[in-house]
Amino acid sequence: MSTTPPVLAAELAAAWADIQRNHPELPDLAAPESLIGESSSACGSGLSFERLLHEAVHGIAAARGVRDTSRAGRYHNRRFLAVAEELGLVHPEEPHASSGFSLVTPSPETRRRYRPTIERLQRALKAYSAATEADGRGSFRGPAARHGSSGGGVRVKAVCDCGRNVRVVPSVLAQAPIMCGACGKPFRIPEAPVERPAAKAKEPEERVEAVAAVG
Repeated sequence: MSTTPPVLAAELAAAWADIQRNHPELPDLAAPESLIGESSSACGSGLSFERLLHEAVHGIAAARGVRDTSRAGRYHNRRFLAVAEELGLVHPEEPHASSGFSLVTPSPETRRRYRPTIERLQRALKAYSAATEADGRGSFRGPAARHGSSGGGVRVKAVCDCGRNVRVVPSVLAQAPIMCGACGKPFRIPEAPVERPAAKAKEPEERVEAVAAVG
């Protein structure tokens, strides 16, 4: 297995900490690995520092108790835009009909402020992409991975012993443990309860024999 995912997770955590230095109310990023390989059409596809800033807007909104989205998280409203502008993100156009102000982008000043962080994260992302392509070359990808089922890109709930939970892609969790920031133990996907097979009904011939024995 490639050692790149933990390196990329460390760079994601470092980039998040850089944002926190400018915005101290931003909560900690509990599981940076959960962002690797995950995409969201509502929050921008692909992983980048721009996507990280977008997630930081949601983090600050949550810390303030601000409802910044609607329609199951797809529509980003003006409260989202207000927090985004505090983080140096802009949306010069009118809101999109279905996603609202989701496609915010860093202003030139914001890009200059975070330039070293952006460059470090881009290098880590490039190395991760190269390692992923090398690991997958010549291997067979099953239907779950090809079609994005629960083994590919769909998130499921992972829990830790202290009761906290995160939504994570199973293949990402398989690459490296995701540690809980509260108790220090790894998140795990609960096993589905095993259903006990129903008792097999007796054959009609056996019931007839039992009645004959009693008579």
